[in-house]
Amino acid sequence: MTVASDPQLPSAKRPSRLFKNLMAKLASIPMILTALVVFVGGTTWTVVYSFTGSRMLPKTNWVGFDQYERLWGTERWIISIKNLAVYGVSSMILTLVIGFTLAACLDRKIRFEGVFRTIFLYPFALSFVVTGLAWQWILNPDFGMQSVVRSWGWGSFNFDPLNNPDIVMFGLLIAGIWQGSGLIMCIMLAGLRGIDEDIWKATKVDGIGTIKTYIVVIIPMMRPVFITSLVLIASGIIKLYDLVVAQTGGGPGLASEVPAKYVIQYMFRAQNLGQGFAASTMMLCSVVIILIPWAYLEFGGRKRG
Repeated sequence: MTVASDPQLPSAKRPSRLFKNLMAKLASIPMILTALVVFVGGTTWTVVYSFTGSRMLPKTNWVGFDQYERLWGTERWIISIKNLAVYGVSSMILTLVIGFTLAACLDRKIRFEGVFRTIFLYPFALSFVVTGLAWQWILNPDFGMQSVVRSWGWGSFNFDPLNNPDIVMFGLLIAGIWQGSGLIMCIMLAGLRGIDEDIWKATKVDGIGTIKTYIVVIIPMMRPVFITSLVLIASGIIKLYDLVVAQTGGGPGLASEVPAKYVIQYMFRAQNLGQGFAASTMMLCSVVIILIPWAYLEFGGRKRG
Protein backbone atom coordinates (compact mmCIF):
# COMPACT_ATOMS: atom_id res chain seq x y z
CA MET A 1 0.00 0.00 0.00
CA THR A 2 1.37 3.36 -0.99
CA VAL A 3 1.06 6.26 1.43
CA ALA A 4 0.72 9.61 -0.29
CA SER A 5 2.82 12.39 1.14
CA ASP A 6 0.96 15.19 2.90
CA PRO A 7 1.61 18.45 1.06
CA GLN A 8 0.85 20.33 4.29
CA LEU A 9 3.86 18.78 6.10
CA PRO A 10 7.25 20.48 5.59
CA SER A 11 9.58 18.36 3.51
CA ALA A 12 12.43 16.81 5.59
CA LYS A 13 15.73 18.50 4.80
CA ARG A 14 18.28 16.00 3.59
CA PRO A 15 21.61 16.23 5.49
CA SER A 16 24.56 17.46 3.50
CA ARG A 17 26.85 14.72 2.21
CA LEU A 18 29.77 16.71 3.60
CA PHE A 19 28.63 16.11 7.18
CA LYS A 20 27.55 12.50 6.66
CA ASN A 21 29.69 10.18 8.84
CA LEU A 22 31.50 13.24 10.13
CA MET A 23 33.37 11.48 12.98
CA ALA A 24 34.71 8.84 10.61
CA LYS A 25 35.94 11.55 8.24
CA LEU A 26 37.64 13.44 11.09
CA ALA A 27 39.31 10.25 12.31
CA SER A 28 40.72 9.56 8.81
CA ILE A 29 42.34 13.00 8.49
CA PRO A 30 45.69 11.96 10.13
CA MET A 31 45.90 8.93 7.82
CA ILE A 32 45.15 11.06 4.76
CA LEU A 33 47.75 13.68 5.78
CA THR A 34 50.33 10.94 6.40
CA ALA A 35 49.65 9.41 2.98
CA LEU A 36 49.89 12.78 1.24
CA VAL A 37 52.95 14.13 3.06
CA VAL A 38 55.00 10.99 3.63
CA PHE A 39 54.15 8.75 0.69
CA VAL A 40 53.09 11.10 -2.10
CA GLY A 41 55.41 13.92 -1.01
CA GLY A 42 58.37 11.60 -0.42
CA THR A 43 57.81 9.81 -3.72
CA THR A 44 57.61 13.07 -5.65
CA TRP A 45 60.74 14.36 -3.93
CA THR A 46 62.64 11.17 -4.82
CA VAL A 47 61.58 11.27 -8.48
CA VAL A 48 62.50 14.98 -8.81
CA TYR A 49 65.95 14.56 -7.26
CA SER A 50 66.67 11.50 -9.41
CA PHE A 51 67.28 14.03 -12.22
CA THR A 52 70.00 15.81 -10.24
CA GLY A 53 73.65 15.12 -9.61
CA SER A 54 73.15 14.90 -5.81
CA ARG A 55 75.99 13.17 -4.01
CA MET A 56 76.14 13.18 -0.19
CA LEU A 57 73.41 15.85 0.14
CA PRO A 58 70.45 16.66 -2.14
CA LYS A 59 71.29 19.42 -4.63
CA THR A 60 69.31 20.91 -7.50
CA ASN A 61 71.99 20.69 -10.17
CA TRP A 62 69.90 19.18 -12.94
CA VAL A 63 71.59 16.54 -15.09
CA GLY A 64 68.57 15.25 -17.01
CA PHE A 65 68.56 11.48 -17.60
CA ASP A 66 72.28 11.05 -16.85
CA GLN A 67 71.60 9.08 -13.65
CA TYR A 68 69.32 6.69 -15.53
CA GLU A 69 71.82 6.22 -18.37
CA ARG A 70 74.54 5.49 -15.82
CA LEU A 71 72.18 3.15 -13.95
CA TRP A 72 71.34 0.99 -16.98
CA GLY A 73 74.98 1.00 -18.02
CA THR A 74 76.08 -0.47 -14.69
CA GLU A 75 76.69 -4.21 -14.61
CA ARG A 76 75.72 -4.40 -10.95
CA TRP A 77 72.22 -3.03 -11.67
CA ILE A 78 71.74 -5.40 -14.62
CA ILE A 79 72.73 -8.34 -12.40
CA SER A 80 70.28 -7.12 -9.76
CA ILE A 81 67.43 -7.03 -12.27
CA LYS A 82 68.24 -10.51 -13.59
CA ASN A 83 68.45 -11.93 -10.07
CA LEU A 84 65.14 -10.37 -9.11
CA ALA A 85 63.53 -11.72 -12.29
CA VAL A 86 64.71 -15.27 -11.52
CA TYR A 87 63.63 -15.01 -7.90
CA GLY A 88 60.35 -13.25 -8.74
CA VAL A 89 59.07 -15.64 -11.41
CA SER A 90 60.03 -18.72 -9.39
CA SER A 91 58.63 -17.32 -6.16
CA MET A 92 55.35 -16.23 -7.72
CA ILE A 93 54.66 -19.61 -9.32
CA LEU A 94 55.84 -21.83 -6.48
CA THR A 95 54.26 -19.78 -3.68
CA LEU A 96 50.89 -19.80 -5.45
CA VAL A 97 51.05 -23.54 -6.21
CA ILE A 98 52.22 -24.52 -2.72
CA GLY A 99 49.83 -22.13 -0.97
CA PHE A 100 46.83 -23.35 -2.99
CA THR A 101 47.79 -27.02 -2.58
CA LEU A 102 48.07 -26.65 1.20
CA ALA A 103 44.75 -24.80 1.32
CA ALA A 104 43.05 -27.48 -0.80
CA CYS A 105 44.37 -30.19 1.53
CA LEU A 106 43.13 -28.36 4.62
CA ASP A 107 39.78 -27.71 2.94
CA ARG A 108 39.16 -31.46 2.82
CA LYS A 109 38.35 -31.12 6.56
CA ILE A 110 41.27 -33.22 7.79
CA ARG A 111 41.83 -33.89 11.47
CA PHE A 112 43.94 -31.40 13.45
CA GLU A 113 43.35 -28.75 10.79
CA GLY A 114 43.97 -25.96 13.31
CA VAL A 115 47.34 -27.42 14.27
CA PHE A 116 48.51 -27.73 10.66
CA ARG A 117 47.23 -24.24 9.84
CA THR A 118 49.22 -22.80 12.74
CA ILE A 119 52.36 -24.71 11.72
CA PHE A 120 52.14 -23.53 8.10
CA LEU A 121 51.40 -19.92 9.07
CA TYR A 122 54.01 -19.68 11.82
CA PRO A 123 56.97 -18.81 9.51
CA PHE A 124 55.11 -15.68 8.38
CA ALA A 125 55.29 -14.38 11.97
CA LEU A 126 59.09 -14.32 11.72
CA SER A 127 60.98 -11.39 10.26
CA PHE A 128 62.99 -11.82 7.07
CA VAL A 129 66.18 -11.34 9.09
CA VAL A 130 65.35 -14.24 11.42
CA THR A 131 64.23 -16.37 8.47
CA GLY A 132 67.42 -15.59 6.58
CA LEU A 133 69.68 -16.42 9.51
CA ALA A 134 67.79 -19.67 10.19
CA TRP A 135 68.12 -20.83 6.57
CA GLN A 136 71.72 -19.66 6.43
CA TRP A 137 72.39 -22.14 9.22
CA ILE A 138 70.28 -24.90 7.63
CA LEU A 139 72.06 -24.54 4.26
CA ASN A 140 75.54 -24.20 5.78
CA PRO A 141 77.63 -27.10 4.39
CA ASP A 142 79.64 -27.51 7.61
CA PHE A 143 76.82 -28.14 10.08
CA GLY A 144 73.57 -27.85 8.11
CA MET A 145 71.61 -30.08 5.77
CA GLN A 146 74.64 -31.28 3.78
CA SER A 147 76.53 -32.26 6.93
CA VAL A 148 73.53 -34.13 8.38
CA VAL A 149 72.92 -36.15 5.20
CA ARG A 150 76.61 -37.03 4.90
CA SER A 151 76.61 -38.19 8.54
CA TRP A 152 73.86 -40.69 7.52
CA GLY A 153 76.39 -42.34 5.16
CA TRP A 154 75.73 -40.52 1.86
CA GLY A 155 79.24 -39.06 1.63
CA SER A 156 78.87 -37.67 -1.91
CA PHE A 157 75.80 -35.60 -1.09
CA ASN A 158 76.46 -31.97 -2.07
CA PHE A 159 73.96 -29.18 -1.37
CA ASP A 160 75.60 -25.81 -0.81
CA PRO A 161 73.49 -23.24 -2.70
CA LEU A 162 74.55 -20.16 -0.74
CA ASN A 163 78.20 -20.53 -1.79
CA ASN A 164 77.44 -21.44 -5.41
CA PRO A 165 76.97 -18.34 -7.64
CA ASP A 166 74.92 -20.36 -10.15
CA ILE A 167 72.20 -21.42 -7.71
CA VAL A 168 72.48 -18.94 -4.84
CA MET A 169 69.15 -17.29 -5.78
CA PHE A 170 67.43 -20.63 -5.33
CA GLY A 171 68.86 -20.82 -1.80
CA LEU A 172 67.13 -17.49 -1.14
CA LEU A 173 64.03 -18.78 -2.88
CA ILE A 174 63.71 -21.71 -0.46
CA ALA A 175 63.66 -19.35 2.51
CA GLY A 176 61.25 -16.93 0.83
CA ILE A 177 58.75 -19.65 -0.09
CA TRP A 178 59.01 -21.18 3.39
CA GLN A 179 57.99 -17.87 4.92
CA GLY A 180 55.37 -16.69 2.43
CA SER A 181 53.43 -19.85 1.58
CA GLY A 182 51.56 -19.87 4.90
CA LEU A 183 49.96 -16.47 4.29
CA ILE A 184 48.92 -17.43 0.76
CA MET A 185 47.52 -20.70 2.14
CA CYS A 186 45.29 -18.77 4.56
CA ILE A 187 44.04 -16.42 1.82
CA MET A 188 43.33 -19.37 -0.49
CA LEU A 189 41.63 -21.31 2.32
CA ALA A 190 39.32 -18.36 3.01
CA GLY A 191 38.47 -18.28 -0.70
CA LEU A 192 37.80 -22.03 -0.80
CA ARG A 193 35.55 -21.80 2.26
CA GLY A 194 33.50 -19.21 0.37
CA ILE A 195 32.66 -21.69 -2.41
CA ASP A 196 29.07 -22.93 -2.18
CA GLU A 197 28.81 -26.61 -1.21
CA ASP A 198 26.13 -27.07 -3.89
CA ILE A 199 28.82 -26.59 -6.54
CA TRP A 200 30.75 -29.54 -5.19
CA LYS A 201 27.56 -31.61 -5.07
CA ALA A 202 26.71 -30.64 -8.67
CA THR A 203 30.15 -31.64 -9.96
CA LYS A 204 29.87 -34.99 -8.18
CA VAL A 205 26.49 -35.60 -9.80
CA ASP A 206 28.06 -34.80 -13.19
CA GLY A 207 30.89 -37.25 -12.46
CA ILE A 208 33.67 -34.63 -12.51
CA GLY A 209 36.75 -35.66 -10.50
CA THR A 210 38.13 -33.63 -7.62
CA ILE A 211 41.28 -32.37 -9.37
CA LYS A 212 39.36 -31.47 -12.54
CA THR A 213 36.77 -29.63 -10.40
CA TYR A 214 39.54 -27.54 -8.85
CA ILE A 215 41.07 -26.70 -12.24
CA VAL A 216 37.91 -26.14 -14.30
CA VAL A 217 35.44 -24.77 -11.73
CA ILE A 218 36.98 -23.68 -8.42
CA ILE A 219 40.11 -21.83 -9.57
CA PRO A 220 38.25 -19.65 -12.14
CA MET A 221 35.73 -18.74 -9.41
CA MET A 222 38.60 -17.67 -7.15
CA ARG A 223 40.04 -15.15 -9.61
CA PRO A 224 39.88 -12.18 -7.15
CA VAL A 225 41.63 -14.28 -4.50
CA PHE A 226 44.42 -15.19 -6.91
CA ILE A 227 44.80 -11.56 -8.00
CA THR A 228 45.11 -10.40 -4.38
CA SER A 229 47.64 -13.15 -3.66
CA LEU A 230 49.67 -12.20 -6.74
CA VAL A 231 49.81 -8.56 -5.66
CA LEU A 232 50.96 -9.52 -2.15
CA ILE A 233 53.65 -11.84 -3.52
CA ALA A 234 54.80 -9.29 -6.08
CA SER A 235 55.12 -6.50 -3.50
CA GLY A 236 57.28 -8.78 -1.34
CA ILE A 237 59.46 -9.67 -4.33
CA ILE A 238 60.15 -6.06 -5.33
CA LYS A 239 61.22 -4.99 -1.82
CA LEU A 240 63.37 -8.09 -1.30
CA TYR A 241 66.29 -6.91 0.84
CA ASP A 242 66.36 -8.26 4.42
CA LEU A 243 66.49 -11.88 3.33
CA VAL A 244 69.47 -11.24 1.04
CA VAL A 245 71.42 -9.31 3.67
CA ALA A 246 70.77 -11.94 6.34
CA GLN A 247 71.54 -14.96 4.15
CA THR A 248 74.25 -13.95 1.70
CA GLY A 249 75.00 -10.22 2.01
CA GLY A 250 74.62 -10.07 -1.78
CA GLY A 251 77.35 -12.64 -2.39
CA PRO A 252 79.18 -14.63 -3.42
CA GLY A 253 80.48 -11.65 -5.39
CA LEU A 254 77.38 -10.03 -6.88
CA ALA A 255 75.56 -13.33 -7.45
CA SER A 256 72.62 -12.49 -5.14
CA GLU A 257 72.53 -8.72 -5.59
CA VAL A 258 68.99 -7.24 -5.80
CA PRO A 259 67.68 -3.74 -6.66
CA ALA A 260 66.74 -2.80 -3.08
CA LYS A 261 70.28 -3.56 -1.90
CA TYR A 262 71.65 -1.51 -4.80
CA VAL A 263 69.55 1.46 -3.64
CA ILE A 264 70.72 1.18 -0.02
CA GLN A 265 74.33 0.81 -1.14
CA TYR A 266 74.32 3.99 -3.25
CA MET A 267 72.20 6.14 -0.96
CA PHE A 268 73.88 5.45 2.37
CA ARG A 269 77.33 3.95 1.68
CA ALA A 270 78.50 5.24 -1.68
CA GLN A 271 77.00 8.67 -0.89
CA ASN A 272 75.53 8.96 -4.36
CA LEU A 273 71.96 10.07 -3.70
CA GLY A 274 71.17 10.83 -7.34
CA GLN A 275 72.03 7.29 -8.42
CA GLY A 276 70.09 5.82 -5.49
CA PHE A 277 67.06 7.97 -6.32
CA ALA A 278 67.17 6.86 -9.95
CA ALA A 279 67.23 3.20 -8.88
CA SER A 280 64.36 3.87 -6.45
CA THR A 281 62.33 5.46 -9.22
CA MET A 282 62.81 2.42 -11.42
CA MET A 283 61.57 0.22 -8.57
CA LEU A 284 58.56 2.53 -8.25
CA CYS A 285 57.84 2.08 -11.95
CA SER A 286 57.81 -1.69 -11.49
CA VAL A 287 55.29 -1.30 -8.64
CA VAL A 288 53.08 0.89 -10.82
CA ILE A 289 53.26 -1.67 -13.62
CA ILE A 290 51.93 -4.27 -11.17
CA LEU A 291 49.27 -2.07 -9.57
CA ILE A 292 47.65 -0.75 -12.76
CA PRO A 293 46.67 -4.21 -14.12
CA TRP A 294 45.53 -5.22 -10.63
CA ALA A 295 43.34 -2.12 -10.27
CA TYR A 296 41.90 -2.68 -13.74
CA LEU A 297 41.09 -6.33 -13.04
CA GLU A 298 39.80 -5.65 -9.54
CA PHE A 299 37.67 -2.54 -10.15
CA GLY A 300 37.26 -2.21 -13.92
CA GLY A 301 35.56 -5.60 -14.15
CA ARG A 302 33.00 -4.61 -11.52
CA LYS A 303 32.03 -1.52 -13.45
CA ARG A 304 31.60 -3.57 -16.58
CA GLY A 305 29.44 -6.06 -14.65
